[in-house]
Amino acid sequence: MDNGTNPLKVAVIGAGYWGPNLARNFSAALDWELVAICDKDTARAAALARKVGFPAVVGSVDELLTGHDVDAVAIATPARTHHAIAMQALAEGKHVLVEKPLADRGDAGRQMVALAQERGLVLMADHTYCYTPAAIKIRDLVFGGELGEILYIDSVRINLGLVQPDVDVFWDLAPHDLSILDFILPGGLRPLEVSAHGADPLGAGKACVGYLTMPLAGGAIANIHVNWLSPTKIRKMVIGGSRKTLIWDDLNPQQRISVYDRGVNLDCQELVRGDVTERTEAAISYRLGDTWSPSLEEFEPLGRMVAQFHASITTKLPSPTDGSAALRVLAVLEAASRSLAEGGSNAAVDGSGIELQEVLR
Repeated sequence: MDNGTNPLKVAVIGAGYWGPNLARNFSAALDWELVAICDKDTARAAALARKVGFPAVVGSVDELLTGHDVDAVAIATPARTHHAIAMQALAEGKHVLVEKPLADRGDAGRQMVALAQERGLVLMADHTYCYTPAAIKIRDLVFGGELGEILYIDSVRINLGLVQPDVDVFWDLAPHDLSILDFILPGGLRPLEVSAHGADPLGAGKACVGYLTMPLAGGAIANIHVNWLSPTKIRKMVIGGSRKTLIWDDLNPQQRISVYDRGVNLDCQELVRGDVTERTEAAISYRLGDTWSPSLEEFEPLGRMVAQFHASITTKLPSPTDGSAALRVLAVLEAASRSLAEGGSNAAVDGSGIELQEVLR
Protein backbone atom coordinates (compact mmCIF):
# COMPACT_ATOMS: atom_id res chain seq x y z
CA MET A 1 0.00 0.00 0.00
CA ASP A 2 1.21 3.47 -0.87
CA ASN A 3 2.60 5.59 1.97
CA GLY A 4 0.74 8.72 0.86
CA THR A 5 3.68 10.50 -0.80
CA ASN A 6 3.07 8.95 -4.23
CA PRO A 7 -0.15 8.81 -6.26
CA LEU A 8 -2.49 6.01 -5.33
CA LYS A 9 -3.33 3.53 -8.08
CA VAL A 10 -6.98 3.18 -9.03
CA ALA A 11 -9.08 1.25 -11.53
CA VAL A 12 -12.54 2.18 -12.75
CA ILE A 13 -14.96 -0.74 -13.07
CA GLY A 14 -17.70 0.04 -15.58
CA ALA A 15 -17.27 2.08 -18.77
CA GLY A 16 -20.93 2.85 -19.37
CA TYR A 17 -22.81 5.98 -18.31
CA TRP A 18 -20.95 7.12 -15.17
CA GLY A 19 -17.62 5.36 -15.51
CA PRO A 20 -16.23 7.86 -18.07
CA ASN A 21 -16.84 10.74 -15.64
CA LEU A 22 -14.96 8.94 -12.89
CA ALA A 23 -12.13 7.95 -15.23
CA ARG A 24 -11.74 11.52 -16.46
CA ASN A 25 -11.44 12.91 -12.94
CA PHE A 26 -9.10 10.21 -11.67
CA SER A 27 -6.84 10.66 -14.69
CA ALA A 28 -6.73 14.43 -14.12
CA ALA A 29 -5.93 14.19 -10.38
CA LEU A 30 -2.27 14.53 -9.40
CA ASP A 31 -2.69 12.27 -6.37
CA TRP A 32 -4.19 9.39 -8.38
CA GLU A 33 -2.83 7.16 -11.13
CA LEU A 34 -5.54 5.58 -13.28
CA VAL A 35 -4.07 2.19 -14.15
CA ALA A 36 -7.00 0.26 -15.63
CA ILE A 37 -10.51 0.39 -17.06
CA CYS A 38 -12.55 -2.77 -16.44
CA ASP A 39 -15.67 -3.66 -18.41
CA LYS A 40 -17.14 -6.82 -19.93
CA ASP A 41 -17.39 -4.84 -23.15
CA THR A 42 -13.65 -4.48 -23.77
CA ALA A 43 -14.24 -2.44 -26.93
CA ARG A 44 -16.14 0.13 -24.89
CA ALA A 45 -13.43 0.06 -22.21
CA ALA A 46 -10.74 0.54 -24.87
CA ALA A 47 -12.59 3.52 -26.33
CA LEU A 48 -12.69 5.12 -22.89
CA ALA A 49 -9.04 4.28 -22.22
CA ARG A 50 -8.01 6.19 -25.33
CA LYS A 51 -9.57 9.34 -23.85
CA VAL A 52 -7.93 9.13 -20.42
CA GLY A 53 -4.27 8.36 -21.01
CA PHE A 54 -4.38 4.75 -22.21
CA PRO A 55 -4.65 2.79 -18.95
CA ALA A 56 -4.86 -0.99 -19.23
CA VAL A 57 -8.09 -2.53 -20.49
CA VAL A 58 -9.41 -5.63 -18.73
CA GLY A 59 -12.58 -7.63 -19.24
CA SER A 60 -13.31 -8.96 -15.75
CA VAL A 61 -12.96 -8.07 -12.08
CA ASP A 62 -11.02 -11.31 -11.51
CA GLU A 63 -8.48 -10.30 -14.15
CA LEU A 64 -8.23 -6.82 -12.70
CA LEU A 65 -7.60 -7.90 -9.11
CA THR A 66 -5.17 -10.71 -9.94
CA GLY A 67 -3.25 -9.08 -12.75
CA HIS A 68 -2.96 -5.41 -11.82
CA ASP A 69 -1.48 -3.58 -8.84
CA VAL A 70 -4.18 -1.19 -7.59
CA ASP A 71 -4.81 0.47 -4.25
CA ALA A 72 -8.47 1.21 -4.94
CA VAL A 73 -11.34 0.60 -7.31
CA ALA A 74 -14.24 2.81 -8.33
CA ILE A 75 -17.42 0.90 -9.17
CA ALA A 76 -19.76 2.34 -11.80
CA THR A 77 -21.94 -0.65 -12.66
CA PRO A 78 -25.67 -1.46 -12.19
CA ALA A 79 -26.80 -1.32 -8.55
CA ARG A 80 -27.51 -5.05 -8.40
CA THR A 81 -23.79 -5.77 -9.00
CA HIS A 82 -22.33 -3.37 -6.43
CA HIS A 83 -22.33 -5.80 -3.53
CA ALA A 84 -20.53 -8.68 -5.25
CA ILE A 85 -17.86 -6.48 -6.85
CA ALA A 86 -17.24 -4.44 -3.70
CA MET A 87 -17.00 -7.51 -1.47
CA GLN A 88 -14.49 -9.11 -3.85
CA ALA A 89 -12.37 -5.95 -3.97
CA LEU A 90 -12.48 -5.44 -0.20
CA ALA A 91 -11.51 -9.06 0.37
CA GLU A 92 -8.43 -8.38 -1.77
CA GLY A 93 -7.50 -5.38 0.39
CA LYS A 94 -8.65 -2.62 -1.98
CA HIS A 95 -10.31 0.62 -0.98
CA VAL A 96 -13.67 0.99 -2.71
CA LEU A 97 -15.70 3.88 -4.12
CA VAL A 98 -19.23 3.00 -5.25
CA GLU A 99 -21.63 5.10 -7.30
CA LYS A 100 -25.09 5.62 -5.85
CA PRO A 101 -26.85 3.74 -4.42
CA LEU A 102 -24.29 1.87 -2.33
CA ALA A 103 -26.20 -1.37 -2.88
CA ASP A 104 -29.62 -2.54 -4.02
CA ARG A 105 -30.66 -3.57 -0.51
CA GLY A 106 -29.77 -2.67 3.07
CA ASP A 107 -28.31 -6.00 4.22
CA ALA A 108 -25.90 -5.97 1.27
CA GLY A 109 -24.78 -2.45 2.14
CA ARG A 110 -24.25 -3.40 5.79
CA GLN A 111 -22.10 -6.37 4.76
CA MET A 112 -19.97 -4.07 2.59
CA VAL A 113 -19.49 -1.55 5.40
CA ALA A 114 -18.74 -4.27 7.95
CA LEU A 115 -16.07 -5.88 5.76
CA ALA A 116 -14.42 -2.53 5.04
CA GLN A 117 -14.24 -1.78 8.76
CA GLU A 118 -12.92 -5.26 9.54
CA ARG A 119 -10.14 -4.84 6.97
CA GLY A 120 -9.37 -1.22 7.84
CA LEU A 121 -10.32 -0.06 4.34
CA VAL A 122 -12.21 2.96 3.04
CA LEU A 123 -15.65 2.33 1.58
CA MET A 124 -17.15 5.52 0.20
CA ALA A 125 -20.28 6.33 -1.78
CA ASP A 126 -20.10 8.62 -4.79
CA HIS A 127 -22.91 10.92 -3.63
CA THR A 128 -21.70 13.56 -6.06
CA TYR A 129 -24.11 16.34 -5.09
CA CYS A 130 -22.58 16.50 -1.61
CA TYR A 131 -19.41 17.79 -3.26
CA THR A 132 -21.03 20.57 -5.28
CA PRO A 133 -20.30 24.21 -4.40
CA ALA A 134 -24.03 24.77 -3.78
CA ALA A 135 -24.46 21.89 -1.31
CA ILE A 136 -21.33 22.90 0.59
CA LYS A 137 -22.58 26.50 0.87
CA ILE A 138 -26.04 25.34 1.98
CA ARG A 139 -24.49 23.15 4.66
CA ASP A 140 -22.47 26.11 5.92
CA LEU A 141 -25.60 28.28 6.08
CA VAL A 142 -27.66 25.63 7.86
CA PHE A 143 -24.93 24.74 10.36
CA GLY A 144 -24.23 28.44 10.92
CA GLY A 145 -27.86 29.07 11.88
CA GLU A 146 -28.49 31.46 9.00
CA LEU A 147 -31.85 29.83 8.20
CA GLY A 148 -32.84 29.19 11.80
CA GLU A 149 -34.60 25.95 12.64
CA ILE A 150 -35.56 23.91 9.59
CA LEU A 151 -39.35 23.85 9.17
CA TYR A 152 -39.75 22.05 5.83
CA ILE A 153 -37.84 20.85 2.78
CA ASP A 154 -39.35 20.38 -0.68
CA SER A 155 -37.21 18.80 -3.37
CA VAL A 156 -38.11 18.24 -7.03
CA ARG A 157 -35.95 16.12 -9.33
CA ILE A 158 -37.78 15.42 -12.56
CA ASN A 159 -36.78 14.91 -16.17
CA LEU A 160 -37.46 12.77 -19.22
CA GLY A 161 -35.12 9.99 -18.20
CA LEU A 162 -34.38 6.37 -18.97
CA VAL A 163 -36.52 3.77 -17.23
CA GLN A 164 -33.84 1.79 -15.40
CA PRO A 165 -33.84 -2.01 -15.78
CA ASP A 166 -33.08 -2.88 -12.16
CA VAL A 167 -34.48 -0.08 -9.96
CA ASP A 168 -37.56 2.13 -9.76
CA VAL A 169 -37.57 5.93 -9.88
CA PHE A 170 -37.09 6.20 -6.11
CA TRP A 171 -33.88 4.14 -6.14
CA ASP A 172 -32.65 5.88 -9.29
CA LEU A 173 -33.20 9.57 -8.47
CA ALA A 174 -34.01 9.94 -4.76
CA PRO A 175 -30.50 8.93 -3.55
CA HIS A 176 -29.32 12.34 -4.79
CA ASP A 177 -31.83 14.22 -2.65
CA LEU A 178 -31.50 11.92 0.35
CA SER A 179 -27.72 12.19 0.34
CA ILE A 180 -28.00 15.99 0.15
CA LEU A 181 -30.33 16.01 3.16
CA ASP A 182 -27.95 13.74 5.04
CA PHE A 183 -25.12 16.16 4.21
CA ILE A 184 -26.81 19.45 5.08
CA LEU A 185 -28.88 18.47 8.14
CA PRO A 186 -27.14 18.53 11.54
CA GLY A 187 -27.03 14.92 12.73
CA GLY A 188 -27.65 13.56 9.27
CA LEU A 189 -30.75 11.98 7.77
CA ARG A 190 -32.54 10.06 10.53
CA PRO A 191 -36.32 9.95 9.98
CA LEU A 192 -38.16 7.36 12.04
CA GLU A 193 -40.63 6.61 9.26
CA VAL A 194 -41.44 7.49 5.66
CA SER A 195 -44.36 7.21 3.29
CA ALA A 196 -44.08 6.73 -0.46
CA HIS A 197 -46.62 6.99 -3.26
CA GLY A 198 -45.78 6.01 -6.81
CA ALA A 199 -47.37 5.45 -10.19
CA ASP A 200 -46.52 3.32 -13.22
CA PRO A 201 -48.54 4.87 -16.07
CA LEU A 202 -46.24 3.23 -18.65
CA GLY A 203 -46.83 -0.30 -17.39
CA ALA A 204 -43.08 -0.69 -16.87
CA GLY A 205 -43.55 -2.86 -13.80
CA LYS A 206 -42.05 -0.26 -11.45
CA ALA A 207 -42.83 3.23 -10.20
CA CYS A 208 -41.90 5.86 -12.79
CA VAL A 209 -43.32 8.80 -10.80
CA GLY A 210 -42.99 9.07 -7.05
CA TYR A 211 -43.49 11.18 -3.94
CA LEU A 212 -41.57 10.46 -0.76
CA THR A 213 -42.53 12.17 2.52
CA MET A 214 -40.77 11.93 5.86
CA PRO A 215 -40.90 13.74 9.21
CA LEU A 216 -37.73 15.45 10.39
CA ALA A 217 -36.53 16.53 13.83
CA GLY A 218 -38.45 19.25 15.64
CA GLY A 219 -41.72 18.73 13.78
CA ALA A 220 -40.27 19.56 10.34
CA ILE A 221 -41.20 17.65 7.19
CA ALA A 222 -39.41 16.78 3.95
CA ASN A 223 -41.01 15.89 0.62
CA ILE A 224 -39.19 14.57 -2.44
CA HIS A 225 -40.77 14.39 -5.90
CA VAL A 226 -39.00 12.20 -8.49
CA ASN A 227 -40.17 11.57 -12.03
CA TRP A 228 -38.81 9.91 -15.19
CA LEU A 229 -41.66 11.17 -17.39
CA SER A 230 -41.43 14.96 -17.25
CA PRO A 231 -40.61 16.69 -20.57
CA THR A 232 -39.11 19.54 -18.50
CA LYS A 233 -36.02 19.02 -16.39
CA ILE A 234 -36.22 20.51 -12.90
CA ARG A 235 -33.72 20.23 -10.06
CA LYS A 236 -34.87 22.45 -7.26
CA MET A 237 -34.83 22.31 -3.47
CA VAL A 238 -36.63 24.67 -1.10
CA ILE A 239 -35.44 24.75 2.51
CA GLY A 240 -37.75 26.72 4.78
CA GLY A 241 -36.31 27.92 8.05
CA SER A 242 -37.66 29.85 11.00
CA ARG A 243 -35.46 32.82 10.04
CA LYS A 244 -34.96 32.57 6.29
CA THR A 245 -35.84 30.39 3.31
CA LEU A 246 -33.33 29.10 0.78
CA ILE A 247 -34.01 27.98 -2.79
CA TRP A 248 -31.46 25.92 -4.70
CA ASP A 249 -32.11 25.89 -8.44
CA ASP A 250 -29.37 23.69 -9.81
CA LEU A 251 -30.23 24.50 -13.43
CA ASN A 252 -29.76 28.26 -12.97
CA PRO A 253 -25.98 28.79 -13.24
CA GLN A 254 -26.31 32.57 -12.73
CA GLN A 255 -28.09 32.21 -9.38
CA ARG A 256 -28.08 28.67 -8.07
CA ILE A 257 -28.88 29.73 -4.49
CA SER A 258 -31.30 32.43 -3.35
CA VAL A 259 -31.89 33.27 0.31
CA TYR A 260 -35.14 35.02 1.23
CA ASP A 261 -35.60 36.94 4.44
CA ARG A 262 -39.32 36.34 4.19
CA GLY A 263 -41.65 34.13 6.15
CA VAL A 264 -43.95 33.71 9.09
CA ASN A 265 -42.96 35.62 12.23
CA LEU A 266 -43.90 33.25 15.02
CA ASP A 267 -42.82 35.73 17.71
CA CYS A 268 -45.30 38.45 16.70
CA GLN A 269 -48.71 36.77 16.77
CA GLU A 270 -51.69 38.96 17.66
CA LEU A 271 -54.87 37.45 19.01
CA VAL A 272 -58.00 38.12 17.05
CA ARG A 273 -60.03 37.97 20.24
CA GLY A 274 -59.16 38.75 23.81
CA ASP A 275 -59.49 35.14 24.91
CA VAL A 276 -55.88 34.02 25.22
CA THR A 277 -56.97 30.38 25.22
CA GLU A 278 -58.09 30.68 21.60
CA ARG A 279 -54.60 30.32 20.19
CA THR A 280 -55.96 28.76 17.03
CA GLU A 281 -57.49 32.10 16.07
CA ALA A 282 -54.24 34.03 16.37
CA ALA A 283 -53.33 36.14 13.36
CA ILE A 284 -49.92 35.37 11.91
CA SER A 285 -47.46 38.20 11.30
CA TYR A 286 -45.43 37.97 8.10
CA ARG A 287 -41.86 39.13 7.59
CA LEU A 288 -40.83 40.69 4.25
CA GLY A 289 -37.11 41.31 3.99
CA ASP A 290 -34.26 41.24 1.50
CA THR A 291 -33.29 38.52 -0.96
CA TRP A 292 -29.64 37.72 -1.64
CA SER A 293 -27.57 35.20 -3.55
CA PRO A 294 -24.33 34.00 -1.93
CA SER A 295 -21.23 33.64 -4.08
CA LEU A 296 -20.11 30.10 -4.83
CA GLU A 297 -16.70 28.65 -5.51
CA GLU A 298 -16.15 27.14 -8.93
CA PHE A 299 -14.80 23.60 -8.97
CA GLU A 300 -15.56 20.19 -10.42
CA PRO A 301 -17.64 18.25 -7.85
CA LEU A 302 -16.26 14.90 -9.00
CA GLY A 303 -12.74 16.31 -8.71
CA ARG A 304 -13.50 17.26 -5.11
CA MET A 305 -14.98 13.81 -4.54
CA VAL A 306 -11.93 11.88 -5.80
CA ALA A 307 -9.73 14.18 -3.71
CA GLN A 308 -11.83 13.30 -0.66
CA PHE A 309 -11.47 9.59 -1.46
CA HIS A 310 -7.69 10.01 -1.47
CA ALA A 311 -7.76 12.04 1.75
CA SER A 312 -9.90 9.45 3.54
CA ILE A 313 -7.43 6.72 2.58
CA THR A 314 -4.28 8.61 3.55
CA THR A 315 -5.58 10.32 6.71
CA LYS A 316 -8.02 7.59 7.82
CA LEU A 317 -10.63 10.27 8.51
CA PRO A 318 -14.21 9.54 7.39
CA SER A 319 -15.70 11.35 4.43
CA PRO A 320 -19.14 13.01 4.40
CA THR A 321 -20.32 10.18 2.15
CA ASP A 322 -18.76 7.24 3.97
CA GLY A 323 -20.40 3.90 4.60
CA SER A 324 -22.55 5.14 7.48
CA ALA A 325 -23.92 7.99 5.38
CA ALA A 326 -24.65 5.59 2.53
CA LEU A 327 -26.47 3.23 4.91
CA ARG A 328 -28.68 6.06 6.14
CA VAL A 329 -29.73 6.68 2.53
CA LEU A 330 -30.30 2.96 1.94
CA ALA A 331 -32.45 2.68 5.08
CA VAL A 332 -34.80 5.38 3.80
CA LEU A 333 -34.96 3.81 0.32
CA GLU A 334 -35.85 0.43 1.79
CA ALA A 335 -38.55 1.98 3.97
CA ALA A 336 -39.90 3.78 0.90
CA SER A 337 -40.13 0.46 -0.95
CA ARG A 338 -42.04 -1.09 1.94
CA SER A 339 -44.39 1.88 2.08
CA LEU A 340 -44.96 1.71 -1.67
CA ALA A 341 -45.78 -1.99 -1.46
CA GLU A 342 -48.28 -1.25 1.33
CA GLY A 343 -50.15 1.43 -0.57
CA GLY A 344 -48.36 4.44 0.87
CA SER A 345 -48.73 3.66 4.57
CA ASN A 346 -46.03 4.84 6.97
CA ALA A 347 -43.04 2.50 7.07
CA ALA A 348 -40.47 2.49 9.85
CA VAL A 349 -36.86 3.26 8.95
CA ASP A 350 -34.50 0.60 10.29
CA GLY A 351 -31.52 2.40 11.78
CA SER A 352 -30.11 -0.45 13.87
CA GLY A 353 -27.39 -1.43 11.43
CA ILE A 354 -26.43 2.20 10.89
CA GLU A 355 -25.97 2.89 14.59
CA LEU A 356 -23.85 -0.24 14.95
CA GLN A 357 -21.53 0.78 12.13
CA GLU A 358 -21.12 4.29 13.61
CA VAL A 359 -20.19 2.84 16.99
CA LEU A 360 -17.61 0.57 15.36
CA ARG A 361 -16.15 3.37 13.24
